[in-house]
Amino acid sequence: MNSISRTLAAADLAGAHEEGAERARFAGIGTAGRRRAPWWHTHSRSLMVALLVLLVLSPFLWLVQLAFKPAADIFDDALLFVPTLDGFASLLQGNFLKSFGNSLLVSTLSTGFSLVIGVPAAYALTRWKFKGRDRIALWILVTRMAPPIAFTIPFFLAYQYLGLQDTVIGLAIVYLTFNLAIVIWLMQTFFEAVPASLEEAAWIDGCGVWQAFWRVALPLTAPGLVATAVMCFIFSWNDFFYALILTRTNAITAPVAIVNFLQYEGWEWTKIAASGTLVMLPVIVFTVLVRKYLVRGLTAGGVKD
Repeated sequence: MNSISRTLAAADLAGAHEEGAERARFAGIGTAGRRRAPWWHTHSRSLMVALLVLLVLSPFLWLVQLAFKPAADIFDDALLFVPTLDGFASLLQGNFLKSFGNSLLVSTLSTGFSLVIGVPAAYALTRWKFKGRDRIALWILVTRMAPPIAFTIPFFLAYQYLGLQDTVIGLAIVYLTFNLAIVIWLMQTFFEAVPASLEEAAWIDGCGVWQAFWRVALPLTAPGLVATAVMCFIFSWNDFFYALILTRTNAITAPVAIVNFLQYEGWEWTKIAASGTLVMLPVIVFTVLVRKYLVRGLTAGGVKD
């Protein structure tokens, strides 16, 4: 019996050793397999994101590198060149900086006017129940759908009669025609997300209607307010049609000034690229500064509670 027990124990020990060896062998194979995995397989998502970003930014990168190229090498396909600031220096000799300032002033004024008028209007359409409320909101949206060329002659004649032609304030008022609808419709969505019970609690504490709006509803919609302001600023900044029709020399904006570099004698590519790069800067800086609120505002309401 002792010999049989010793034989069985030896067999069990050998089996355990063999099983352990098999596990080690398979573990080694798994580890080697993981080690032999190609690097692009584990970083495929990062590669796709990098390629997508490069594809989206390629026109802007091409414009920026064109702005720093010498005028003699503007049509050269070489990627390596000696950068120069001649294109930006040439802009200082003309009236482009004045046009740049006009664009900045007009966009800021138009955005401010749109928010001052549109935010209370959106709050009223959201909270106050009155007959024809839905029709008013629809007609406000319809004004955004109309093509700008449909209002060109009426605006031109009215501004000529009122003396607002070729003025910064006149151009800022015109931009209300498309910014106001954006503000009202976007802010109406954000105000609807604020529970009305919070404002009712403010009324119980002694606040009036506009005090509840200013102290309760407006702070809670701050991300949406920032997102709306950025969109209004971009639409005003990029406008070309109204600025071309309603301005001559005093209130000319940067997009119209860039067209002046397309002359009969030839196109000044260096100035075009340099001015285009400068035109992109304010929007980029403004968006980067408020990016946190911009993302929160644009994604608000994306998930239902």
